[in-house]
Amino acid sequence: MIERSPEQRIAEAVRLRATRARRARSLPSLARNIGQIGVLGWQVVVPALVGLGLGRWLDHRLASGIFWTAPLLLMGVGLGCWFGWKWIGRQ
Repeated sequence: MIERSPEQRIAEAVRLRATRARRARSLPSLARNIGQIGVLGWQVVVPALVGLGLGRWLDHRLASGIFWTAPLLLMGVGLGCWFGWKWIGRQ
């Protein structure tokens, strides 16, 4: 093994610390990750709930069972997933 001088060891330690600092800055924090999961969840849930509410309202007004609720709920989930997909693509 080659013996390194103290200056070389210090320079290597500084390089290693700078590399670690750059890597740490590029990673998002845990709070940011949890926040993104929350936003993504709401982007799927809100259109699904709107579709569910609209479907229930139509079924109640037209006395049609779940004729409108099921398809509008599925459309809301699909639309929410599409919104989430586009949002993830921008991130």
